[in-house]
Amino acid sequence: MFADHAKIYIRSGKGGDGHVSFRRELYVAAGGPDGGDGGKGGDIIFEVEKGLNTLGDFRHQRKYLAGDGEPGSRRKKHGKNGEDLVVKVPEGTLIYDEASGRLIADMSGTNLRQVILPGGKGGVGNMHFATSTMQVPKYAKPGQPGRELNVILELKVIADVGLIGFPSVGKSTLISAVSNARPKIAAYHFTTLTPVLGVVDRGDGNGFVMADIPGLIEGAADGVGLGHDFLRHIERCKLLLHLVDISAAEGRDPLNDIAVINEELQKYSTALSEKPQILVGSKLDAADAEAASKVRAYAGAQGLRYLEISAVTHEGLDALLSCIEEELEKLPRETTVYEPDFVYESDANADLPFTVTREEDGVFAVEGPRIEKMLGYTNLDSEKGFDFFQRFLKDSGVLNKLHEAGIEEGDTVRMYGWYFDFYE
Repeated sequence: MFADHAKIYIRSGKGGDGHVSFRRELYVAAGGPDGGDGGKGGDIIFEVEKGLNTLGDFRHQRKYLAGDGEPGSRRKKHGKNGEDLVVKVPEGTLIYDEASGRLIADMSGTNLRQVILPGGKGGVGNMHFATSTMQVPKYAKPGQPGRELNVILELKVIADVGLIGFPSVGKSTLISAVSNARPKIAAYHFTTLTPVLGVVDRGDGNGFVMADIPGLIEGAADGVGLGHDFLRHIERCKLLLHLVDISAAEGRDPLNDIAVINEELQKYSTALSEKPQILVGSKLDAADAEAASKVRAYAGAQGLRYLEISAVTHEGLDALLSCIEEELEKLPRETTVYEPDFVYESDANADLPFTVTREEDGVFAVEGPRIEKMLGYTNLDSEKGFDFFQRFLKDSGVLNKLHEAGIEEGDTVRMYGWYFDFYE
């Protein structure tokens, strides 16, 4: 079953904890610390699988968890790293954060493999904390937690040429006649319910990819029927082949059909409506003279390239393919790749602001979302937590700001209910 939309949960692995231990050997009464480091947590990696063309597999599995790192152990032994988890997706898959709707990655173009969630770093063992004044450190650093997200996967097919038009105008017949695609073809509406990609081989290594986009209907841009699902797949196409039935077999007005389809493109996206089009009169073998004349006049008035074909008898197909090649030569060959705009929350913390002010009673107040978040996940009652806190003050620039504000040894610093005496 074809699927171009899925929601899954992903979580990278937790880093293994650092170990606390001391050497215990014969003739060594009080050996030094020898606790090893924890292993790194596994990454969540997305990778393009060329053979895939649907997100159907994600209907059956919705949770993807990388392996946790193992803790360190005595004798300075490093914990084993957690196993990475590689998630296979078809080319053209976009990965969105469900909560914010922001784009994390576009698995297209040269971006065929990307770490989406890195695993947590392993904690360091107590062997790293020995100093001349602290020769028996009884603490180690815990591993960092893994990261987790609910993500939306959305597939937008990658093709050079997209076939658009009302149902039953002959798109499936055309793509089967000129490419290696073999869609199901029948004489009733909505036979095609999934995009069909075909490679058009023009010889000497030349050619292009054509996509048969399922038939659109009025209201598609507003989500009527499967409108949004269909329109999404046209966005990456460089050139649109707009087929219109000139046989008047169902009593339809071809000019009205053209107007309706173009209006749906405009309502969905201005960029979509501005893509170059070739207008194609389909079913030439059964053409109605009046309908064909109206379309020819319209194309001339609009300055559109216009050709008439019969996919059944193959009349006009060579001229159409040559026309497509000429138009594609004018356009950039690079695949449209969307720029990500997502920042994981913990990464964003580094850019959060803070302020240092001296109050009337002489206390230096350090405030701001960056400080508040840091205090929220730091245990200042533990030795290792306080060590992290001190390094944070230095690495984040808080100490520099305090010096600029004129702090001296013995002065008091307040941070959201915590009070500290300042000494260096």
